[in-house]
Amino acid sequence: MFKRIKAIPWNSIPVKLVLGLLGITLPLIALLLYNNSYSMNVIHSQVAASNKNLIDIYMNQTDGQLTEVERHMAGLTSTDLNVQEMGDARTEDEFVLAKTAVYRKLTSDLSIYPAIDGFYVYSLNHHDGVEAYRGSLSYPQLMAIRQTLADKVSELTQKSQYRNVEWKMVQISGEAYLVRLMRDGDLFVGAWVKASTVVKPLLGMRTGKTGAVLLVDDKGYVLYTTRSLTSEKLDLTRGFRSYYLSGGEDKFLVVGESSAKGSFSLAAAIPDESILENLPYLTKASAFVILLALLMLPLSFLILRKVILQPLSKMVSAMRLIGKGNFNIRINPGKEPDEIRLVNRTFNAMISKIEELKINVYEEQLSKQRAELKHLQLQINPHFFMNSLNILYNLAQVKQFEPIQEMTMHLVQYFRYMFQSHQSLVPLKNELRHIRHYLRIQQMRFPDTFTCEVAMPAYLETTAIPPLILQTVVENSIKHAVKPGEPTKLIIEAELDDLAEEPMVAITIRDTGEGYSDAALFRLREGQINTDEAGEHIGLWNIRERLKLQYGDKAWMECYNDDPHGAVTEIVIPLNASHELKE
Repeated sequence: MFKRIKAIPWNSIPVKLVLGLLGITLPLIALLLYNNSYSMNVIHSQVAASNKNLIDIYMNQTDGQLTEVERHMAGLTSTDLNVQEMGDARTEDEFVLAKTAVYRKLTSDLSIYPAIDGFYVYSLNHHDGVEAYRGSLSYPQLMAIRQTLADKVSELTQKSQYRNVEWKMVQISGEAYLVRLMRDGDLFVGAWVKASTVVKPLLGMRTGKTGAVLLVDDKGYVLYTTRSLTSEKLDLTRGFRSYYLSGGEDKFLVVGESSAKGSFSLAAAIPDESILENLPYLTKASAFVILLALLMLPLSFLILRKVILQPLSKMVSAMRLIGKGNFNIRINPGKEPDEIRLVNRTFNAMISKIEELKINVYEEQLSKQRAELKHLQLQINPHFFMNSLNILYNLAQVKQFEPIQEMTMHLVQYFRYMFQSHQSLVPLKNELRHIRHYLRIQQMRFPDTFTCEVAMPAYLETTAIPPLILQTVVENSIKHAVKPGEPTKLIIEAELDDLAEEPMVAITIRDTGEGYSDAALFRLREGQINTDEAGEHIGLWNIRERLKLQYGDKAWMECYNDDPHGAVTEIVIPLNASHELKE
């Protein structure tokens, strides 16, 4: 991934244009999205604040009414004689009369406390009670309420020092009720409220067609709802300190308020769709602008590509071909803008002029190369010439005529090849034949210490190389590697590298001498002429320059030391031979 990012030409004009276009368009799209999101948040906040204020007001009213009911129930046990008589009645008749009076009292009290659905008074001494309720109840419902209240009374009597200080939420016959019981000696006074009664004043809230008003316990469980929201997957466990969005695909705005009198809360779930129904034009306008911007991006890219990027790509392709040495390329005129046409015409004229100058320079370089080659061919190493004559003189003194004849013939072939200056390339086999004459002369000079080995495949014999290229390397190796009394071996190898893009011939000359010095290797790699106390040594430098003139970057020379010692010179040139013999 990082390699692909790093490979992108960040400094190129096309990439900068694309980045500039994205840098203008994307911030505008982000601004529109932010503005749309901000508007939605403002509307959510306003709707949530309005509905939460309404729920807060009603919850405070409900808590106040529940508090008043608690005070009324406390007053019944302390001030109402009939209620006290239910706890103190000694006979059944007295108890029945007291129950009747209490029933009438409780019935009249229901009209005073509209938030309550029923009152209840129970006597432990007589194990009986009386209730008054609002509306109509079926007999099973009434029995279920009585049983629930009796269970609560039994629960309170079994717990010493139990303090029932809040309204409890209980389920009676599948319906949620708020129940509050207070104890005074052997009397219990209680009241209950249906969950639907608690929620009823909020039915006028604008919750939309799919919204609802809910009564929720402290664990987020829905006790009552005006519409089932089971499929909406609402999360009501987050509390109601602030509003939030919840639900599955259809989001709902949830606001609510917890009661101070019990573990329950009033909440409203308002569909987001109905909240934003007053914001259609802004949303549609933002969506239209964003869609237009997204459509304009590829259109802008196409225009940029046609007007600027394609002409630039055409020019860059032409420049790359020119960089590879192809000066015949020209940019064909098209439907480019006038400025691009002017640049193309100027470019074509410049390339034509450069091609003309290149031809002139190339001809001049060829002339210089011929002169340098001729000068090199005419150079005769005076030490080699004098040593050869000295060997002939010594052989003549001892009258060894056969070695004299052999060495004379090798010298004749050596100098004949040296004076052939009219050829710029020669077959590899001719160069090696000349090297063998030279090596044989050196073997006669060092008969017991110098040996050589030449290994060349037959299919590389016709490979064309510049003349005297190998002669210079071999002379350099013998000059620095061969010492009297120390055995030295020189190896010349040639092999074909057919795995490269263009088949190459690698010619390696290695010896078993001390090898190149570090200073000499540094100068060779830097393209400098090697210099020491004996003067300048231009042989290897001359080889590299001749390869550059003849082949350009397609040929090269490498110099390094062998392991454990010995100098290695490797010359690599393009293949110029037939493959038929190899196959």
